[in-house]
Amino acid sequence: MIVLYLLLTVLAVGLVAFSSTARVIKQYEQGLVFRFGKVLDQPRDPGLTWLMPMVDRLQKVNMQVVTMPVPAQDGITRDNVTVRVDAVVYFRVIDPRLAVVKVENYRQAIGQVAQTSLRSIIGKSDLDDLLSNRERLNEGLELMIDSPALEWGIQIDRVEIKDVSLPESMKRSMSRQAEAERERRARVIAAEGELLASHKLAEAATAMADTPAALQLRLLETVVEVAAEKNSTLVLPFPVELLRFLDARTEPRKGEVTPAAQESPPTA
Repeated sequence: MIVLYLLLTVLAVGLVAFSSTARVIKQYEQGLVFRFGKVLDQPRDPGLTWLMPMVDRLQKVNMQVVTMPVPAQDGITRDNVTVRVDAVVYFRVIDPRLAVVKVENYRQAIGQVAQTSLRSIIGKSDLDDLLSNRERLNEGLELMIDSPALEWGIQIDRVEIKDVSLPESMKRSMSRQAEAERERRARVIAAEGELLASHKLAEAATAMADTPAALQLRLLETVVEVAAEKNSTLVLPFPVELLRFLDARTEPRKGEVTPAAQESPPTA
């Protein structure tokens, strides 16, 4: 019985010693070992690792890409427009030793740098750049955040501006401006169409002046188009060319006496 108790005691001590010396590091992590408070140079790779009891302390560092939303920041652009801009930062730890030793909380530090950089980029940009030229602003914002992050063993993968909120008065002004621009374009297009049509009409008038029959055909086409509208009254001008033709046919020939001249009595 005593032997059994001894075996159980040894087994319990062994389990406690094993649990205090063995650690499991996941695939997406790396482990930093602090021995008497001093970090070892070589991080521990994923898998089962052993520690010296009462001497070593293990701290795991996540090596995955972290998606951090940047809270919306209020600012005034270079052209004096008040805006509210938010963004998102993608980063990952490339040196776990620097990320743990150089900065107290690297996530919070990156968040604060991202907020200050976002406010700075707002003040240096125009409203048009924030709305239409975000690629260049994203690159500039990434460079501003990446410079201090590298000192902490962190690499910035991407920075993107998510949304730009404008005051309601500015939205109405931009809407009126866009409407005025569309109206201007419509008027320019209509004027260009009228100019082109006038040139074509002038060419058509010149061609019809040389060919009177074409003018009559055009008149008949106009009559057909007007008649298709089912108007109650249609006033059609008599062709001047037809009057000239009839007048030419009724002129007396040389030496011919008209009937009116034959019936009239001679004057005294």
